[in-house]
Formats: sequence, C-alpha cells, structure tokens
Amino acid sequence: MALWRGSAYAGFLALAVGCVFLLEPQLPGSALRSLWSSLQLGPAPAPPGVGSPEGRLAAAWDALIVRPARRWRRVAVGVNACVDVVLSGVKLLQALGLSPGNGKDHSELHSRNDLEEAFVHFMGKGAAAERFFSDKETFHDIAQVASEFPEAQHYVGGNAALIGQKFAANSDLKVLLCGPVGPKLHELLDDNVFVPPESLQEVDEFHLILEYQAGEEWDQLKAPHANRFIFSHDLSNGAMNMLEVFVSSLEEFQPDLVVLSGLHMMEGQSKEFQRKRLLEVVTSISDIPTGVPVHLELASMTNKELMSTIVHQVFPAVTSLGLNEQELLFLSQSASGPHSSLSSWNGVPDVGVVSDILFWILKEHGKSESRASDLSRIHFHTLAYHILATVDGHWANQLAAVAAGARVAATQACATETIDTRRVSLKAPHEFMTSRLEAGSRVVLNPNEPVVEWHREGVSFHFTPVLVCKDPVRTVGLGDAISAEGLFYSEVHPHL
Repeated sequence: MALWRGSAYAGFLALAVGCVFLLEPQLPGSALRSLWSSLQLGPAPAPPGVGSPEGRLAAAWDALIVRPARRWRRVAVGVNACVDVVLSGVKLLQALGLSPGNGKDHSELHSRNDLEEAFVHFMGKGAAAERFFSDKETFHDIAQVASEFPEAQHYVGGNAALIGQKFAANSDLKVLLCGPVGPKLHELLDDNVFVPPESLQEVDEFHLILEYQAGEEWDQLKAPHANRFIFSHDLSNGAMNMLEVFVSSLEEFQPDLVVLSGLHMMEGQSKEFQRKRLLEVVTSISDIPTGVPVHLELASMTNKELMSTIVHQVFPAVTSLGLNEQELLFLSQSASGPHSSLSSWNGVPDVGVVSDILFWILKEHGKSESRASDLSRIHFHTLAYHILATVDGHWANQLAAVAAGARVAATQACATETIDTRRVSLKAPHEFMTSRLEAGSRVVLNPNEPVVEWHREGVSFHFTPVLVCKDPVRTVGLGDAISAEGLFYSEVHPHL
C-alpha cells in the first residue's frame, strides 16, 4: 500500500508540474527543470521542437514572411508541360532486368544501358539530373512498364505547368498556362489554371521521374541525399511548339508577370534549330510590354554551347532567373565565369563561391546604365540554403521572398501544411564567407535571425538556410515551387 501511495504521490506531483509547465510557459526553464529533477522523475519534457534551432528558425520565418504592398494579379506561364510518372528508380531498373555497374554520365540516353549508367552516376552523387532519351520505341517500352508499375504516381509535370499550378493555389491570382496539355494533364491541373484551346493536344507527353531516398542502397551503391533522375522522349516540349501560342495569348490575357521555362528541352535539337529558336524567344520577349517582368526558370543541361548562347542572348532580355547549384556551376563553366575550373560541388556548395558566380552574372549580364539588359534578380536554391541576389533599386520584399521560398521547400518535401520541426534538420553551414574572390565578410548563422543580408557593388544578397526534410515524400518540382513562392512574395518597382 505504501508503495502504491508513493507512486500515486509522484504521479500527482508530475501532473502538477506538467500543469505549471503548460500554464506558465514564461517561467524560467531552469526553475521547471530544477523542480522536476528534485522529484527524481528524470528529465523534464519539452514541447516538440521548442527551443531547437529548427523551431526557432521556423518561427522567425513566419514573422518575416509578409505579402508585398503591390501584388501580382495575372500571371502567364509557359511553355513546357507534361505528365510526370514518379516511382522508385531502383525498383524500375530492377523490373527492367538491370543491375548497377560503373556509373557514367551521358549527355543523351540511347539505350537501357545508358539509362542504368547515368542513374548510377547521379544516385551515387545524390544529384538531380534530366536527360533526353533518343530512341522512341525503347523509351515507350520503358514508359509503359513505369506507368503500369503498382507504386507509380501521376502528377502535373514540366516547369511551366508546375509553376502555374503553384501560383494557382492562390485564389486571388489568375493564371494562364501555355504548353502541350494532353487529356491526363488537363485533368490534373487546378481549376484556377486557364489553358487556351490552342494548347490542348490529343496525347500527353510523359516524363519518367526516378526517385531515390537518402541512404537508399542498390548493391554497393548508396545515395548520400534524396533526389531524382528525370528522362523523356519529349518532342513537343523539345521543339518549344507552344511558344507562338504563348506569345499570342499574352495580348488578350494582359499579365503583370510572365514566367518562361523549357529552354533546356531543346538539347535534343540541332544547333541550327537551337540558334533559330533562341532568336525567336528573344524576339517574342521583346514584344512583351515594358514594365512586365519576365522570369526565366532554368533546368538541368549538358550542352555548353546552348547554355552559353542562352547566357549571352536570352539573359539580357529577361528580368529574373531561377536556378539550382548544378545549373549555376554549369552556367559558369559554359560562359567562362568565376570558379569555372571547379568540376563539381563537394557536398554543400560553398556560399562564397555561389555568391561570386551570382555577382558575376549580374555584373556581366545584368541591368546597368551602360548595358541594354533587364536582368536584375536571381533566385538560387540548393538543398541546404537559398540566396536571392538583386540589382539595387529594382526589387522589394526580397527578405520575405527568400524566406518564403525556403519555407515551401520544407513543407512541400515533407508534404505538410506547416513545418514539422521533428521531420526537418538544419544542414546549412554554421558559418561561411560571403566571397572567395575578394575580402568577403564572415557570417555566423543565427536561427533567430535566419535571413542574412550583404551588399557588393550595387548588388544585394539575401541568404537563408533551408530546413531539410529527413524523410521527403516527393522531391520533384521543389525548384519550381521555390521559384513560384519567391516570385509570389516579390515586389517589382514600377519604374522597372
């Protein structure tokens, strides 16, 4: 009986302390822990995530993310769209009778063996990549196996469609999407997305998204990060067939923001076709009324000549860019930028190196008094952090924009409405230099003030870490969601 009374006594005291903990959260934590310890009941409980770096950072973001004073009303997006078939890369390749050998990158896939080698190469690095599959019959055979796979899921795909879908989640925005939209894709799109009749086609374009998880193994192969490998035999998007429809639709729709993507899909085309099409892209952009910003979303590429042409011809015609670490380094290598001797990133991309390349893009190809260029904003995103670089005097609310982009990366990857601090981790560098080419400043990360700002010769940088999802539900379309969210919270100055 005495033993029972002692247990009950301890239980009632524990309950009382718990009530104090909940009703008086402002009491010093040390006082509560001391009271709890004196009862010899073990360590005091804490609400999940409270006080952790992840919890503090998420709370700080929420306070920083405010809507801009001037908001977009009508957003036009084009020109690549498809249906994404998403499934486990390892399981599909096993179903195809393939086994992992030596990884090898292929700029274009011609066979199942090329697919296996390229997938092994990028899974081993934990890096995202996208490739064109040249053999139509082989691709359709693989696509049929993938599409009928029990665990395969069908989603809206293509940068333009994904960005349009993300914008459409805001009911006060009108969204126009121009791209090759087949019946399955049309069914998957948000009701708030308007597709002009000229964009509708009888057959969907399918892209196969082979996903893998962090730590996933295939024989001796082990993925360091969760990511995906994308491939397709996509002719409509590859030829940018909907460019003219897109441009002709703008006059009637009258957008106050235009988002363009899909240039990377031309890699499977001839050099002459690429050159001609890019000239048409620039001409089309020049027809958009002055004062309407144009955002260009880049994607994985392997053709240095095509990338160089995009940098020199297309960049000056657009206002804003969105890209990740693979595209940033390849861009610098293709156009003889800083740190171009670096063959690949080793782990988390160095902030100083990234900052140098972003600065070079805006200084060499961006808006200035001496150059006929409109480019004034770059949204860079990598797994562990984001940076928004802007030419001073042209954009506002970028602190909120970069924080919003990072927040949506965490929630979308984990498929949660708000950040679940138990399912995310802070992987950004705890300290970094803002430049590797000149005397940059040293920054120590503070989760209570998660957006760091610095300036360099008329260019402002806004940096924030990302809360990386430990068990991502889906990695596809994260970059597009990030860019869309960053643009949604951005404000362009009227004199642009």
